[in-house]
Amino acid sequence: MESSDSSQVRLEPWADGDLWLLRRTNSPEMTEHLGGPETEEQLASRHLRYLGLEAGRMYRVTLADTGETVGSIGFWERTWGGTTVWETGWGVLPEFQGRGLASRAAQAVVLAAGGTGAHRYLYAFPSVSHHASNAVCRKAGFEMTGTADFEYPKGHWIKSNVWRTDLGRP
Repeated sequence: MESSDSSQVRLEPWADGDLWLLRRTNSPEMTEHLGGPETEEQLASRHLRYLGLEAGRMYRVTLADTGETVGSIGFWERTWGGTTVWETGWGVLPEFQGRGLASRAAQAVVLAAGGTGAHRYLYAFPSVSHHASNAVCRKAGFEMTGTADFEYPKGHWIKSNVWRTDLGRP
């Protein structure tokens, strides 16, 4: 089993049985900065995309000591500034928020993305108004490089902070 331990969390590769987690994170409070909840069809489609990622990987985030699922995180390719880079995004279930688990998961995903050797940079694009996600980027060692209009989901534009970490690849 592939995993990455970062103090209190483990990253478990996304599996067939993880659709329940997408459903749990599909609440209005969890999707407030992402354009709102998705339909069941959209969730099922996203689950299949997560399972079929050819470049990158999605993970279920678990507590290292108990194995209890606390959220999800991953990295995937995107073109930014004319270059192919990794992008990351995450969600932590409400009952586990405020414990630093998202920052630890982000640190673990930096190691996972860097370990591929594929791209030099990993980016995150949280909404400028999503203070918790911006704090995760800061705590995980990302550097804010500016702001940008960002489309997510398709057809929904938000003003995002652009955070980047150097994975040390040429």
